[in-house]
Amino acid sequence: MTRDDEQRPLLQHHWSEQEDNRPVLKLSEYPEEDPRAWPRWRKLANVAVIATMSIISPLASSMFTPGISQIASDLHTTPTAVIGTTTGFVVFLGIGPLILAPLSETFGRRPLYLSCFSIFALLQIPTALAPNIELLIAVRCISGFFGSVGVANGGGTISDMFVPSERAGVFGWYLLGPLLGPAIGPLFGGITVQRLGWRWIFWILTIICFVNTLAGYLFLRETYAPAILSRLKRKFEDTNREEDATNYRFEGEDSRPLGKKILSSLCRPPKIFAQPIVATMAIYQALLFATTYSIYTNMQEIYQKGYGFDTEQVGLLYLGPGLGNLFAVWFLVPRIDTVYKRLTAKHNEKAIPEYRLPLANIGAVLVPVSVFLFAWAVEYQIHWFASIAPTFFFGVGMVMILNCTQNYYIDSFEKYAASAIAAGTVFRSLVGGVVPLFAPALFDKLGYGWGISVFAFIAVALAPAPILFYVFGERIREKHVVKL
Repeated sequence: MTRDDEQRPLLQHHWSEQEDNRPVLKLSEYPEEDPRAWPRWRKLANVAVIATMSIISPLASSMFTPGISQIASDLHTTPTAVIGTTTGFVVFLGIGPLILAPLSETFGRRPLYLSCFSIFALLQIPTALAPNIELLIAVRCISGFFGSVGVANGGGTISDMFVPSERAGVFGWYLLGPLLGPAIGPLFGGITVQRLGWRWIFWILTIICFVNTLAGYLFLRETYAPAILSRLKRKFEDTNREEDATNYRFEGEDSRPLGKKILSSLCRPPKIFAQPIVATMAIYQALLFATTYSIYTNMQEIYQKGYGFDTEQVGLLYLGPGLGNLFAVWFLVPRIDTVYKRLTAKHNEKAIPEYRLPLANIGAVLVPVSVFLFAWAVEYQIHWFASIAPTFFFGVGMVMILNCTQNYYIDSFEKYAASAIAAGTVFRSLVGGVVPLFAPALFDKLGYGWGISVFAFIAVALAPAPILFYVFGERIREKHVVKL
């Protein structure tokens, strides 16, 4: 399957390349430059750097949740205001990809990664020193924007380097970052808060971020084909300028003025979001993140008052969904590629994005069931293990839905995979960031049983989406072509 084939029929351009007689540079003619022809170790080095970026920023979103009461006391504010720092971070973690993802499709991936994550690392310093809640919220919002670069462009980078038949397994380990970060953050945060104080959370993050940024400068290579070809074009034109003054163009070149290219790039995610399948699955992702953060930000309240746990013990409870994430990535996510290959072979080697969706049905069942079980276990204060065990299955279900959905986006919008993922990311982050602000009031009014069950009922309503889109998705895509 060629790069262009992967983009049909969801993607159409309303601009055309310049037609002239200039020599055309094609990435296939320069295998040493083609990311898909790189040695596997080089590809995995790139994945390791961006995966670390993508785990650090979500980890930073929840790492201090076990210390919410300590932060509130230290800064003379309320726990709800401290939860607002998570809301601001998560909301801007979603807004960032709307801008950073399309810009990477204009200027290349590497410059965006390095510049944004350098700023993110620096912003951890004023966060650690924040003297009041207002500054803490402000700095957290800004750092959420720049920290989103790994989440924004990781899917696009993986699409640049791997062909469709091998993407899901690699993408599963990368996507583990945004999923596992919020789960393991409170684990380390609980230990840090209890032993060193909440400010040390951000000093530790500062050190980790600077180490990862340095690794990016050393090991991260450009993967976006137009950016690579643009560099080759400049190199060849500069080399030949004195001899024959040959000018080149490259495959997929956008010859429009820079301003129009940037404006077109920024409009791309909203256009993609308007596609019915993308919008529906984005709502599904939003539900998952709203459920996750609403539960995570209330774990301390639930288990300290209801079960008598201390801060460190509460942090350990986040291992439940985290282990579920790991189990799914290790044993189930690679099967997404297996199913994709079998269905492609069964249908005369015709590959369509819908072949990514069947295993999402595992999550469609596990998510509502596990949330119901957790809700009523904590409502009746059944043994703590009976309440945490369902979170393992929630972690499994969440991974399966997100991986199948993200791979569907990548296959449908291959060249603009980063923008497609950003279209879904912004909505899930906005909802996932805002809903936890209202969750305490919901739980106070309805109790944990019915309050948390609200999320499960919505999950039941959305559960048919993967199977419906598997059956009818191709017809919907043909009817709603995205014109970029």
